[in-house]
Amino acid sequence: MPALDRIPVTLIDGRETTFGEWAGKVRLVVNVASRCGFTPQYEQLEALQRRCAERGFTVVGFPSNQFLQEFGGDDRIAEYCSATWGVTFPMASRTKVNGRGRHPLFAELSRTADAKGRAGNLRWNFEKFLVLPEGTVHRFRSTTRPDAPEIVEPLEKALPGPAG
Repeated sequence: MPALDRIPVTLIDGRETTFGEWAGKVRLVVNVASRCGFTPQYEQLEALQRRCAERGFTVVGFPSNQFLQEFGGDDRIAEYCSATWGVTFPMASRTKVNGRGRHPLFAELSRTADAKGRAGNLRWNFEKFLVLPEGTVHRFRSTTRPDAPEIVEPLEKALPGPAG
């Protein structure tokens, strides 16, 4: 995934990095929002993070207000995620995931088709992209929970060592 790994990412604390900071890991990229019906998925995302991080996995959250369900500032988003859901995984600064000015990572990831063969714009918050170290990307729509077998099975298969 060298092309993806060069894409710049601004983290929620303002630090500049690239998607390559997590190169070699299994990465679950999720466009998140604080006031969405799918927001409770933060619980499953954090559980995956805690269970699999030591084996080379990370969730990377990208807050977005494109569906008008995210708080206005990065500080408020960070506080909410930490205090409400105990989020420890990396979070980007608030990001556009569709349209003009969309983040370059989502411009690339949105080319990936879901299980029904549909690629293109993200339809809602909590769409997930499982990025495997060798470059394979799997796309899951909002209704697929982070702990669903279709996510967990390829994730576990790509990680070294026994499942935790």
